[in-house]
Amino acid sequence: MKPRLRPVTAVTAALLAAALTACSSGSDEEAKSSSSSDLAVSHVHGLGIDPADGRLYVATHEGVIAVTADGKPKRVGDQADYMGFTVIGAKTFLGSGHPAQGSGGDANRGLIESTDAGKTWKTLSLGGKTDFHALKYAHNTVYGYDSTSGVLRVSKNRTTWDARAQLAALDIAVSPKNPDTVLATTEDGIARSGDGGKTFAAGSAPVMAFLSWPETDALYGIDTAGGLHRSTDGGTTWHKTGTAPGGRPQAMTAVDADRILAATRNGVYESRDGGKTFTERLPISAAEGH
Repeated sequence: MKPRLRPVTAVTAALLAAALTACSSGSDEEAKSSSSSDLAVSHVHGLGIDPADGRLYVATHEGVIAVTADGKPKRVGDQADYMGFTVIGAKTFLGSGHPAQGSGGDANRGLIESTDAGKTWKTLSLGGKTDFHALKYAHNTVYGYDSTSGVLRVSKNRTTWDARAQLAALDIAVSPKNPDTVLATTEDGIARSGDGGKTFAAGSAPVMAFLSWPETDALYGIDTAGGLHRSTDGGTTWHKTGTAPGGRPQAMTAVDADRILAATRNGVYESRDGGKTFTERLPISAAEGH
């Protein structure tokens, strides 16, 4: 059994602190005062494209936001704090996080699911126990990083879970070819598991904040300054493809080998050429301090 990786400090400390602070209720008043036509997005936790209609969905501290092709944002459901977030099929999302202030319910929502593109959600498992800060869906399996315990959890049926390794990580990625190959971002770099996340080797350079692995030869990582990097050999070697505007990243999802979504300090951006160029999809007005 590998020793537990030491807590994330150094380069990724600011990112982890921002993620933890984002769990607070500091921007609830901001969320209450914003309407569908005037949304103040303060922090992004997840990004995805719904294959049902191709629309961009942004999981934030103030609810899930749908963004139309012409850039108009609309909150699709409640004002809860959505942490881990992933689109797994047409109108079908998985998430985690915390309820909106005053709405009642468990402080940690466990694994939640929406089958109507974020309008409504139901708890599937671990309600009141777990806050997943990273969720990945691959091989008909959910891989989740449980921020409450620092444990990687894996489930095939979304109700019962295997507890795997304990480690300090900000994000995870799963090989689209091999369900046993799991990567995690740590302060020392990318930690690799070859046994489905039961054990991890020590992290090694490069240091990335977030990872996304949509195709076997298209593993993407975004560093702490917003630099986007691609590996075609499963993370053995990397090359920088470009830089997302806005500095420090908050989330990143690669839809396929060419289409990249990245949220940084001042906006959500999209690339259609593997990270060479980016266009803004949604401004972020109050990223700092949340």
